[in-house]
Amino acid sequence: MQASKNKNTEKAEPFYRLSVPKQKTSSEIINEARNVLRTLRTRRPFTPAENQRKLFGSGSSRAPQNRPPSVFSLHASSFDLAESRPVSGVRLSPLDHKPVLVTFAEDEDSSISLPKPPASAAEVRKVSSARARLFGRTSQGSFLSAKMVPPDQNEEKLDSEEPAMMNNLCRSNNNCLEEQRSYTPFKDESRQLICNECISKSEREDFLKGTAGKFLFQLRGERNVNSDGRFADEEQQFPCDQMKEPGINSSRPRITGWKRRVTGLEGETRINESEEEESFWHIKILPILHELEKEDNIENLCLACTKLYQALNEENMLGKRLKRRRVLLKTLYKLVDVDSDPLCLKLAKIILAMKVDGKNLLSVCKLAFKICRNEKNDYIIQNDRLLDCLLEVLRTEDLQKNNEALLYCMGAIKLMSGNAVLLNEMVNKGAVEMLLQLMKQINNIKENDTYFSNLGHLLVQLTATLRNLADLPLARCHLLCSGAVSELCVALEQHVDDKDVCIYIVRIFSKLSFYNDFCAALADCSRCYILFLALLNKYQKKQDLVIRIIFILGNLTAKNNQAREQFFKEKGSVNTLISLFQTYHELDLNAQKWYHEKEGEGKTHPKDPSEAEDVLIKLIRVLANLSIHPSVGAALAAAHRVVELLVTVLEYKSVDDCEELVINAATTINNLSYYKVKSSAVQDKKLHIAEMLLKLLMSNNMDGVVEAVRVFGNLSQYHEICDFIVRKKIYKFMIALLDAKNQDVCFSACGVLLNLTVDKNKRALLMEEGGIGKLVDCLQDFGPADWQLACLICKTLWNYSENITSAASCFGEDTDTLLVLLTSLLDEEVALDYSLDRDLRDYQKLYWEREFKPVAEKLLDRIQSHHFLPAVTITPF
Repeated sequence: MQASKNKNTEKAEPFYRLSVPKQKTSSEIINEARNVLRTLRTRRPFTPAENQRKLFGSGSSRAPQNRPPSVFSLHASSFDLAESRPVSGVRLSPLDHKPVLVTFAEDEDSSISLPKPPASAAEVRKVSSARARLFGRTSQGSFLSAKMVPPDQNEEKLDSEEPAMMNNLCRSNNNCLEEQRSYTPFKDESRQLICNECISKSEREDFLKGTAGKFLFQLRGERNVNSDGRFADEEQQFPCDQMKEPGINSSRPRITGWKRRVTGLEGETRINESEEEESFWHIKILPILHELEKEDNIENLCLACTKLYQALNEENMLGKRLKRRRVLLKTLYKLVDVDSDPLCLKLAKIILAMKVDGKNLLSVCKLAFKICRNEKNDYIIQNDRLLDCLLEVLRTEDLQKNNEALLYCMGAIKLMSGNAVLLNEMVNKGAVEMLLQLMKQINNIKENDTYFSNLGHLLVQLTATLRNLADLPLARCHLLCSGAVSELCVALEQHVDDKDVCIYIVRIFSKLSFYNDFCAALADCSRCYILFLALLNKYQKKQDLVIRIIFILGNLTAKNNQAREQFFKEKGSVNTLISLFQTYHELDLNAQKWYHEKEGEGKTHPKDPSEAEDVLIKLIRVLANLSIHPSVGAALAAAHRVVELLVTVLEYKSVDDCEELVINAATTINNLSYYKVKSSAVQDKKLHIAEMLLKLLMSNNMDGVVEAVRVFGNLSQYHEICDFIVRKKIYKFMIALLDAKNQDVCFSACGVLLNLTVDKNKRALLMEEGGIGKLVDCLQDFGPADWQLACLICKTLWNYSENITSAASCFGEDTDTLLVLLTSLLDEEVALDYSLDRDLRDYQKLYWEREFKPVAEKLLDRIQSHHFLPAVTITPF
């Protein structure tokens, strides 16, 4: 039980004991007021780990159809080649007229080849066999065919726009290529197929753009192909360019001898490629791309990807600097079809480093998320530094333009944060600051913005990651220094209708509220109390959210007196707590009835608190902590509904059913019983409370017994309760507790006995059960170590001996022991332990001088003045 654990770290404060925080200076101790009240501690709500790695956990409030999927198919076709080339500065307008296929008479230019019939069936089979060998792993063209594909092509779009014309053009164009094939010296069938296929697509596009005549003229010449797939004569300017009229620019894309080497530019713009870059491409990059194209072994493919990344990084060609990045990216996209997480991890790292955007950024972020979903991949993720690439995406990409890509990027980072090694790595790489910066951007998006709802999905991933980071001390420091409290409060306020966002932010607060510096920062955020109350009212039956908010409020009010007052002054704060108390009290009653009914079937009450009990435990803790503040405590003592609910807990719940709940209720009643206000509900119900405490006092739970004794210590200031104690023989139980050999137990029991001795008619009760002797034993056992307890014992003996006539008749056989003990304890050299550190020694001396010494000296004088030595007979010599 938590209360018993707390005793080892912080001594429980009895009903009128001085507050004695450890390691306080003498001046602070002097200013301490006598404190009869105690705050309560409790366990942090338990959050089970998710069994599966997904964007949204099993407890998400989002319906499956209203949230992005965690499972999806991802192929090479998911990437868009058009988006992988640099944006051109030239935009061409579409043609208004429809192109017309030019036909030639027999006596016209005989140099132009007419269409021929399609290839024979045998040739088709031969070509298909070569294609199958090359593309066993992929479903689309050659990895390197992009080098010769004009970037403006889009077959699917053209087919849909002009289906009839496209069919005719394709038939004519394919036949025209037969002559070109005969002049092209390919060394193998597969490469011939690649080139022909790509040229065929380009021809179709040129025909549709009105350039059929130019292309037919071009096909007439014989051309050679270099090892990189480009034509050997592509450096020559096509004659048509020289025939243009001066000052007139063509409005149509031109093939011009394939001079545009997949530069990624549109129109007639040519990219200047330095000799160094061209040499780098041919010597370093192209051989690796050929290896990726031909290799079938996964390990070799991974090694090739590693070499590719290193080569690009060494030459500072990552990002968008590489002129031929489109060829490289297309090669990588095709490899996504290979079912291998290690390979896909390598691919994702390179693609992200190449600074793709649009659809490709979304697809590669999905790819990274898919890899991170498998916990077995955590080790290779650590080694390949995928985290660096994902953090760079968060840092640089536009939130509104790429919110879906950022969602999966953030989702991947969230999954990584479940690994302790990666979590520490995140902190060291500045992830906390990046996430908070992203949160600021999200907070700046207004609710009426079209992106607002989508950003809620992203915020769930972000706050879930921060929740994991909050476990690390260094991360907590960064959160505090970066102003996380205010940003989290803003996000909470803006997304109050999104339960998933609310629960993750509240979980962050729940973790951080264990620490004093964070509690101080949260308490300074004045709107947090309004937000918490709004959430409690909105989600009253959402136990997972309610219990954490109540836990946070308990931590705030345990450490900050200003927080107690500020929360209490918020409109409806007490009514909200009462409403919650009633709701979960009813749920607990129903659960208890169910267990009683099922008791014959072997159903027993669970050992750990139920969900309803846990809420009540933490809610009562808030009430106990609030009651520390004088004005708030007095107001709560007069709140009859609050006291009624607390007493109800003692009525229907035994300490064996739920120890922490019952003890917390008793502690709160004890705090409220301290306030002597006219309308005190505790005073009105004091006899009924005493009856309930008697049940707790007779239990076998020592923590419960001690708490009941503490309440009797306050209530025994009323004559009715003293009479009740005598009538029920409770005083005998208090005397017996003096033998407990426990300072706290003895202190509480002595407090009740002290109040009993105020009544002259009840002082003689101390003589029963050996009460005087047990008090003297306690003084001897604990006096030098606990001057508060020693003072309390002396006060009790002082009250008891008010009408003393003879020390022997009053204290009996313990008189001499008491005299020697008091004399010794009043000797400063003997009483004070000078081996203690300075502050603690100063405290001991202060309390010894101010509290113990005045009472002990008076008691010693009284005993000595009434102590008569027996007459001694002197025999003469």
